[in-house]
Amino acid sequence: MSIEVGSKLDGKVTGITKFGAFVELPGGETGLVHISEIADSYVKDINEHLKVNDKVVVKVIQVDNGKIGLSIRKAVDKPKMENTSPRPQRSERPPRDRDRSFSRNNNRRGGGDKFQTFEDKMSRFLKDSEERISSLKKHTESKRGGKGAKRF
Repeated sequence: MSIEVGSKLDGKVTGITKFGAFVELPGGETGLVHISEIADSYVKDINEHLKVNDKVVVKVIQVDNGKIGLSIRKAVDKPKMENTSPRPQRSERPPRDRDRSFSRNNNRRGGGDKFQTFEDKMSRFLKDSEERISSLKKHTESKRGGKGAKRF
């Protein structure tokens, strides 16, 4: 019997190692189910999931140079879930009101115009930043003892 990738087969566990389980397939061939292909959840110990002589359904995921890669978790048919993500898709999200947030931010700074030119925004930014820098300089100089303080 030829084994093809994608086929589901019944098999019997013949051996268990720390990295996977060996499964005897119909026709006398043996394949390996890697530890990552045993269950959908994290598998720390294979012995908690499989025992020698267990009957399992496996899916052939790889055939390479006589080595057969098998998967138990891919052999299980899972029902397709309809979009179960808790987040709504982009098309379902309400549009953000950009104009309202823009005018709210400008009103806080005293700029009531909804549409300002780039030059107006730039001059306001420069004015605000110069005020902040000068207040920071005054604050730090007062803690150090001022400009004229002697240093030893």
